[in-house]
Amino acid sequence: MALLAIIFVVTLAVSGLTYVFVQKTFQTRESAKVRDRLAGKAPAAKKKQSNPDGGSKSLFQGADAQTLVATALQKLNIDRGLNTLVEQAGVTWAPGQVALACVSFTLVAFNLCWYIAPPQVKELAFFIAPGVGYLPILFLKRKRSKRIYAFEGQLPDALQFIARAMRAGHAFSVSLEMLHKEFAQPLAGEFRRTFEEQNLGLPMESALGKLSERMPLLDVQFFVAAVVLQKRTGGNLAEILENLSVLIRERFKLRGEIRSISAHGRLSSLVLTCIPAAVGVMMYFVNRDHMMFFVENEMGNLMAGAAIGFVLLGYFIMSRIVKIEV
Repeated sequence: MALLAIIFVVTLAVSGLTYVFVQKTFQTRESAKVRDRLAGKAPAAKKKQSNPDGGSKSLFQGADAQTLVATALQKLNIDRGLNTLVEQAGVTWAPGQVALACVSFTLVAFNLCWYIAPPQVKELAFFIAPGVGYLPILFLKRKRSKRIYAFEGQLPDALQFIARAMRAGHAFSVSLEMLHKEFAQPLAGEFRRTFEEQNLGLPMESALGKLSERMPLLDVQFFVAAVVLQKRTGGNLAEILENLSVLIRERFKLRGEIRSISAHGRLSSLVLTCIPAAVGVMMYFVNRDHMMFFVENEMGNLMAGAAIGFVLLGYFIMSRIVKIEV
């Protein structure tokens, strides 16, 4: 037991030191680049590698591009996907940090299950560890959902503000800059970034296209399409934006009515899913020998796994039934 504890501590320490070392290396490289640029010692620009989206960070910067592993991972677009997720979540993490966090969580969870947990849990280490390693991605997705939801709630007021600013004589690009001062995050930061990209020479269509990528909402796509079409064909953009804001508000109202109607179904699915777990806990204290059959016996393990699978399947089906897209 002492040997297992030592192995666990050593593995945990190596994982932590590796994460700290790689993070410090990234920070040192960036600091050195900034110092060289300030001192006028920046190296000559190298030939750019082919990158479809141009501005996305690479997860494997500094690695040998000719190695088989790096080439295979780059073709899977893992770095691009992580970079998009980080941007949509609105955090300052680097894609490499997210990957290291996932690996560290996986190693720690595997060692906990394999060396410290009971024998019944040890057999599930290969299933529990990847689930725990997915927690950083799950956190970023949760943060992205909350951020997109907040942006969607601010969008109708922002469109009306742009329409009124244009009717007052301001240009469309100036109206985007004014949103940064009048609105809160995340809408203010996103439109400020769009304005700065356009102000630094990026075409308005490309800047708005990047906005729609960072905020994958149907309403944002309508907004971008309206602006691009008005720029190409002409028309009253202020009136179009006002009508679009009214349409979005009506969708919000309809969505609220649907949620209130489907609340009974969502609550029923949650209750029906929790009942088996609650009954299992009660039976454990009332008749422990009966419940230990599902833990110690091989057939009991299969029955318990099948029951959990059917409960989750039922919850998924019920949640899809009451989920109505507007």
